[in-house]
Amino acid sequence: MEPDAAPGIAKTPEPPYYAVIFTSVQRTEVPGYAEMAERMETLAREQPGYLGIESAHQGIGITVSYWRDEDSIRAWKANVEHLAAQRLGRERWYREYHLRVARVERACDWARES
Repeated sequence: MEPDAAPGIAKTPEPPYYAVIFTSVQRTEVPGYAEMAERMETLAREQPGYLGIESAHQGIGITVSYWRDEDSIRAWKANVEHLAAQRLGRERWYREYHLRVARVERACDWARES
C-alpha cells in the first residue's frame, strides 16, 4: 500500500497496524512552527513503516500518524531531526501535549460516490 500523498483521510492497510495520536495546545506565539510541521510530515513519509497521517487544528491540534509496527514508531521517535523538533516543541510551541500509541485492530470505511 502506498502511503497517502495528499492531506485528508489516510489510506491505511487492513489491520493490524498502529496509530500515534498527538494532541496538543499551542502557545500564543508559534514562529517557525508551520515550517517545522511541514518538514516533519515530509520526513515521516520517508520513514520505513509509515502508512499515513491525518491532522486537524481548531483550538487543539490532533494529529494521527499510522505505522506498520512498533519498531517503525520507535525508529521515527529516535530520528535526529524529529528529536530536534520535539525539543523545540517543548521549548517554544506547545503549552501542553499528549501522545498516545494504539494498536488498530479493526477499521472500516465508507465514501459517497460522486
